[in-house]
Amino acid sequence: MRAGVVGHVEWVDFAVVDRVPEHGAILHAREHFADAGGGGAVAAVQMRRLVGAATFLTAVGDDRFGGDARERLREHGVELHAAVRERAQRRCFTYLDAAHERTITVLGARLVPHGADPLPWALVRELDAVYVTGGDADAIRAARAGRVVVATPRALPALAEAHVELDALVASANDPGERVAEGTLDPPPKLVVRTRGGAGGEWTAEEGRTGTWGAAALPGEPVDSYGAGDTFAAALTLALGAGRPLDDALAYAARCGATCLCGRGPYGADVSAIGPP
Repeated sequence: MRAGVVGHVEWVDFAVVDRVPEHGAILHAREHFADAGGGGAVAAVQMRRLVGAATFLTAVGDDRFGGDARERLREHGVELHAAVRERAQRRCFTYLDAAHERTITVLGARLVPHGADPLPWALVRELDAVYVTGGDADAIRAARAGRVVVATPRALPALAEAHVELDALVASANDPGERVAEGTLDPPPKLVVRTRGGAGGEWTAEEGRTGTWGAAALPGEPVDSYGAGDTFAAALTLALGAGRPLDDALAYAARCGATCLCGRGPYGADVSAIGPP
């Protein structure tokens, strides 16, 4: 199985704290580290771990942090193809607290690949499963060459402009920034999946069928939620690309997301032991 991601990467500084600071407070982190993050990067790394290889088409800044992001993704085993922009790499600062939550501050505008970038777009035609987290309309049309294409509403303006049919749209029902009004996308996605964290989620198919799924049991103690939703989306993309029935695909994705929750940051828990769908 061949899988890939078209989307964004951020350079993320993580601070492990007991709680997010109150207004005006000074807080000392118990631990801190940095890595390539953001939905596109996390999905690409987790796909690589689950099926052995993943292609990632993205864009980065031309500063040190853009270079660091490229280096870390390659260290994680991702087949990386990155357009370099003459601007600063987008960064994030993320608190990971004792309640297992992540609180993110974004620094800078989003960097996404464009269809006009000198990237190997022909590779997408060889992919069984593609997850889209960002890109201009031309990049999204190029991503549609994959056999199964899943996207996040974070790429909504370009998705609406591209006018391609998605096999699935995966949104967080708890995140106001991921709400999608009916009729926003033309043609509509074949499947809309809305996650609710520990409460599972619900889905709606284009022909009107609906359903729900429950959260998977955690394989250990919860650590933090950073990357759990992106891991769920990446795993669901793989399972749909593998032709798994929807209920099985959702159960597989939920298991992968729950595993991510039991490690520090996006990559602290190794999902590779779960194996391919």
